[in-house]
Amino acid sequence: MTGSAEPEGTSPGAPDHGEPGFAGLAAENLRLRSERARRHLTDLATGALAAQLGVSAADAAEHLSALAAATGLSAEDLAADVVNALGGPRELPRTSGAGPDGGPSAAPSGRGGPAGEASVVLARRMRRTAAAAETADDVGEAARTLLKGGLGPLGADSLWLWRCADAGCLRLAGHAGVGASEALAWWWIPPAAPEPIRAALDGNAPVWLGDGPGAASVLPGAGPGAAQAVLPLRRRGTTAGVALVGWPGPVHFDPALRKAVAGLMDIVVTVLDRPDTDAADAPLLVDLLDALTHPAALLRIGATADVLVVEHANEAAVTALGGRLLTGDRTLTGVFPHVHAALDRLARRARHTRRAQHAAHLSLVDPADPAPGSGPSGAAATAPDPGQPEAVVPERQDALLDVRVLPAGADRCAVLWHCAADPGLAVGRAVARLQSVATFQDSLTGGDTVWSEQAYGIFGMSRDEPPLPLLALRPRVHQEDGEALTTLLRTLTERRTGAQTVLRVLLPEGSVRHVRVAAEPLLDQNAVTGFVGVFQDVSATRRTELALTATFDHLNAVRSQAELRHQLALQLQQAIVPEATALRELPGGLVAAARYWPAAEEYQVGGDWYDVVALPDGKVLLAVGDIAGHGIDSVTGMVALRNAQRALAFTGRPPAELMGWLNEVTLRTGGGSTATAVCALYDPADGGLVWSSAGHLPLLLIRGGRARLLDPPQDILLGAVPSYTYEERRTELEPGDTLLFYTDGLVERRHDGLGPGLARLLAVAGRLADRESPELLVDALLGTALGDTDDDTSVVAVRLRRPGEAVPGDPGGPGARPAGA
Repeated sequence: MTGSAEPEGTSPGAPDHGEPGFAGLAAENLRLRSERARRHLTDLATGALAAQLGVSAADAAEHLSALAAATGLSAEDLAADVVNALGGPRELPRTSGAGPDGGPSAAPSGRGGPAGEASVVLARRMRRTAAAAETADDVGEAARTLLKGGLGPLGADSLWLWRCADAGCLRLAGHAGVGASEALAWWWIPPAAPEPIRAALDGNAPVWLGDGPGAASVLPGAGPGAAQAVLPLRRRGTTAGVALVGWPGPVHFDPALRKAVAGLMDIVVTVLDRPDTDAADAPLLVDLLDALTHPAALLRIGATADVLVVEHANEAAVTALGGRLLTGDRTLTGVFPHVHAALDRLARRARHTRRAQHAAHLSLVDPADPAPGSGPSGAAATAPDPGQPEAVVPERQDALLDVRVLPAGADRCAVLWHCAADPGLAVGRAVARLQSVATFQDSLTGGDTVWSEQAYGIFGMSRDEPPLPLLALRPRVHQEDGEALTTLLRTLTERRTGAQTVLRVLLPEGSVRHVRVAAEPLLDQNAVTGFVGVFQDVSATRRTELALTATFDHLNAVRSQAELRHQLALQLQQAIVPEATALRELPGGLVAAARYWPAAEEYQVGGDWYDVVALPDGKVLLAVGDIAGHGIDSVTGMVALRNAQRALAFTGRPPAELMGWLNEVTLRTGGGSTATAVCALYDPADGGLVWSSAGHLPLLLIRGGRARLLDPPQDILLGAVPSYTYEERRTELEPGDTLLFYTDGLVERRHDGLGPGLARLLAVAGRLADRESPELLVDALLGTALGDTDDDTSVVAVRLRRPGEAVPGDPGGPGARPAGA
């Protein structure tokens, strides 16, 4: 989110890190981050020089310093020239020249005239951007750095970075130039990805869409005609993810532009191992705050009910806070150290009363710090005159002005403010106030009521109509606000003190306007002779409050519904696919054991299933499957396919026909999902196992103390295409054989292909081949932690007993119930 981004304009000349307090800590943090990127670039240049010149790293560093002094360049610029000239570990587009000996030119700047100098400056900027991205703490920060310093100068306005996840899905790891709501909509991309993304992954080559994807493909971005580039992210020969770069309009991708974009994407691969960007909990409000030009932040009650934390801050707020969000402490105390108490009171009052709160002025600095115009001791040179209006006191440039705290749901509130250092916004606010504020004066002794010109517009009246005194306003006020008007008048006339209230004024055309009325009584020897005051149109503020409240009510309802759906999915999954099935004896001398391990994260309710059931014709159905994705849609799809497969198996048809029917069921009831599955029928009469596979992992056979994988048919996933004919394989089982069915969660690892995972499974199964009990085998396999993706896992082990061999761990003989029944 924006609040975690580094503020623009960070430069080597960071503020003095002797600055006291939280501001000094924030400035020091910014300086260290900038220094880390510069050090990384300098180290790259030193290493490149050492390799090129055949000298030690220390000598190369000394040589680099001497070159910088001789050329008058900064060490950072010279390091960028060196890395660009020598290619570096990842070559970005090189525009700087080389010396006669093949090394970096001693004075690259200015070569080739103005155009050449501009290209050198661009190359340096690209290299500095690469170095900063490589030192980013997370993928989101790297994406923002690359867009701001690298892709932005090339005309791009957005960057999406997806990481390859389980079951062929893509998960959003980082993004920049993208709204929170749009990012949430594209957080997961299923295996049936849009065609340009699938083409880039399958072809391992960039896809350049100069005129956009067109109407046939839907991709995130500005629109169908906006240029986009889809690039696979490859690391050590393996595809690790995919990047999507967007432009606001059509673009001609010439070779230079393609090379520049591809070079920057090489940097992305180096940061994909870092933490992902978190999805915004309230994306609509985050987008609303990010659209504001003045500072705004979202506060949320933390894990401790007494602590408020800054959940999000827009770009203007990050800049205004001077880097405090980068200190790691996002509590209200850490981000607003000198006004946290006042903000805390405003926020809690707003949440309690459900009404917006306002403060005219809050200072971000320590009151003990010297103010502008103060003497050496920090005391003001001239104390303000208490009799003068507050506005004559000069504003501190780091003050919060016109602070508004709006309630936003049960545990959040939005804080909006302005900065004294922004004269443009200050002028705009002054004009807006002049347009929405009017004065009035009423006489109770026979005189006239006088309105300023703006008052007629506030009440929707023409200048030809007589102004209305306060005592005659009741017919123009909403009936529910009559009591508020009466209270205001009694305070003025009976208590003879000033008061204010907000009234809903009915305009002649039937609409309603919210008007704040603030008045003071005119007194003559304790007798009230009239009133003076102001009318202020606050309708826009009220509409904003209502919109924010409605938005958060909707978000809270959506969250509650999502939590309920998750619990239902979890209960449904646990009811259909138990985590452990005891060893069961089946017809024909088969014994089977099954295990299901749910995903490590509870919210990732998966779509794995297994089934082992004896059929009326004496055969035994053995099956496993996995629906792509997680959540209630995957669970309900899993239930539908498992039940459909079991019902179809009772027809007695062979596995290939059953798989074809199951494919049609998936197409018509899966909501666009796909699934892999293995369906097998064991016939005790002849000992044959006939099986069919829909893109699933191969079965594993343990025979004679050795393990091997059975070559599966090369058939497609369920739900991919209609009317597909699946193939069958036949395997003769011998006494003592053990057959293993499993899903990808058992073998799949991050940053690794399925091939190495299957090889590890073969090795482990070979070591466990002497375990005759299927239960001991599946428990041992799950205990080895072959996979590390935290995905859910299903494993079924089936053993054909030798003649006279007892059932391992027999729970009680003939009363045992078949698994899956």
